[in-house]
Amino acid sequence: MTGRERLEATFEALRGRREGALVAFVTAGDPALDRLPAVLGALAEGGADIVEIGVPFSDPIADGPVIQASSFRALERGTTPRAILECLSRVDCPVPLLLMGYWNTVLRFGPEEFATRAAEVGVCGTILCDAIPEEMDEWFAVSRRTGLANVLLAAPTSSPQRLDAIARLASGFVYAVSRTGVTGARDEVPAEARRLVSDLRARASTPVCVGFGVSKPEHVGDICRFADGAIVGSRLVAHLHETGDRPDWEASLRTLVAELKAATRA
Repeated sequence: MTGRERLEATFEALRGRREGALVAFVTAGDPALDRLPAVLGALAEGGADIVEIGVPFSDPIADGPVIQASSFRALERGTTPRAILECLSRVDCPVPLLLMGYWNTVLRFGPEEFATRAAEVGVCGTILCDAIPEEMDEWFAVSRRTGLANVLLAAPTSSPQRLDAIARLASGFVYAVSRTGVTGARDEVPAEARRLVSDLRARASTPVCVGFGVSKPEHVGDICRFADGAIVGSRLVAHLHETGDRPDWEASLRTLVAELKAATRA
């Protein structure tokens, strides 16, 4: 089963159980990279259905202050894309893993080598925040050959023409940005997120998950009433940073994820 097929099977199983997907984001290298296997284990045990692994980048333009700081700390520790892939080669995670980052990282690595290596270590797909769908033919071709899903971002400001392209080219799921701006916790789910999901569903059957500003079980529950899943990032990154030195950090992370996951079943 390819990575893309594994993602598709995950959403199919969730639909059968009448659950939304809880998609969790963490930054590789924050905490230290050698703890990533334990972080992934705690997320899966807590109930995360899919995990996005952030690849640290020096200019993370889509990220708010919490994830920017996390990326900076990871880079300060010497975290590199090759080291992340090497770490993942020693991980046996029961849920699909995605690599989330920026096109320059893939370009510098070499698209063919990056995709091949990612697939070899069990990665199911990628989310490239600054990718322009109309200019990514080479990457889409490489991804198809290696079985990787291409999760594309759609925003409330995306034009109808851009939404058409995203719906046509995305695989795995579409990442619906809940509002304009950058990542970071917010108090409520914007109404524009519901409109965006409706626009995407009118164009394709690819699952749609909503992220940016999702931080509470109430947010997750609200989103799963109109979308296929909710993406939580900054809340988890901040939690790991705050509790990472505690002896009970894994149990604490599992508890938080379990609370978020419970809301997908409401």
